[in-house]
Amino acid sequence: MKIMFGADLVPNKEKNEQLFINGDARALFGDALDVIKGADRFVINLECALTNSENKIPKCGPNLKADPKVTNGLLASGVTDVVLANNHTFDFGIEGLTDTMAALEEAGLPYTGVGENDTDSRKIYYIDLEECKKLAIVNVTEHEYSYALPNRMGCNPYDPHLTMYDIREAKKNADYVTVIYHGGKEHCRYPSPRIVNMAHEMVYNGADVVLLQHSHCIGCYENFEGSHIVYGQGNLNFVYIIDYPMWYTGLLVEVDFKGEHPDIKFYPLYQTETGVDLAKGEKEREIMDAFYERNEELKAGKWREKWEDFCHNSPYNYDYGYAIRLIHEPDGLTEPRMLEPLKHYIDTETHRDVLAEVFKTFNWTNK
Repeated sequence: MKIMFGADLVPNKEKNEQLFINGDARALFGDALDVIKGADRFVINLECALTNSENKIPKCGPNLKADPKVTNGLLASGVTDVVLANNHTFDFGIEGLTDTMAALEEAGLPYTGVGENDTDSRKIYYIDLEECKKLAIVNVTEHEYSYALPNRMGCNPYDPHLTMYDIREAKKNADYVTVIYHGGKEHCRYPSPRIVNMAHEMVYNGADVVLLQHSHCIGCYENFEGSHIVYGQGNLNFVYIIDYPMWYTGLLVEVDFKGEHPDIKFYPLYQTETGVDLAKGEKEREIMDAFYERNEELKAGKWREKWEDFCHNSPYNYDYGYAIRLIHEPDGLTEPRMLEPLKHYIDTETHRDVLAEVFKTFNWTNK
């Protein structure tokens, strides 16, 4: 049974929200629609709230939402299942999340990755496959705004112990396990050491497929112990103008769940004025050749050097002068404008990965 996995999807009010409302699947997905419709199911990450609320939560970065009627476009495009554990589902608070759940339920679209609290949000999602087999999906997000608390609804928060327990439980009750992890550094094509170790541990605990989303760029792929790990799918349908060329491409990941180990296939996408289209010809070769090259770098161990280079030279999201200023001006910690970003960096696993690389406390050579 073939299941297509798409990454981050966010309707854009100016560019294509009305197309979603109208159900114009061809304008939204171009020739990729034919590939999608060839799969038995289509699972996507909805990275926004479906709400008309204006009560956005305070946060670093944009608050993303779309009209609840965009579910028309999801259905027309073949979407059958939705994962919600990400850093934007809770952008409009409890009201926005409950509106999102209601919109999906009204459309008949099942979802996972959220719950009434941090325990309820861990519910494992099961899909019946052919020949009485079953697929389990474990959907988790890093600690970035949307995560559930013991006394508050929200998304399933990644935990280095509980998530592994959930994967083991999923494997007991299903023939295959897919983990969809929302994390990894934005605009970085290579995983952090923590991410690599985490993904490997997920495989050791029973995951057959590990998909990382959130980085907004195509990363690299690894076949590890017979299981598939994708370190960054890029965007699915997130029409947005941003000064990072890598934003404009993504991968559809098709997994054929059969035999002892599922097969995997990649379909490259590129952004259009109204959505995405299937990359063909020179576009396809350019995207996939670079992807295969990164895969070889991962295999050869060069990924660590690439990760370190990103951390020390990335112009995105990290003002190291800001951190140094806090060290020399500790009174600045009392200023909300300085404290909030610092709290954000400490709270979110991926931001800590970068900070741990840049601000090492014991890194010298004994000559």
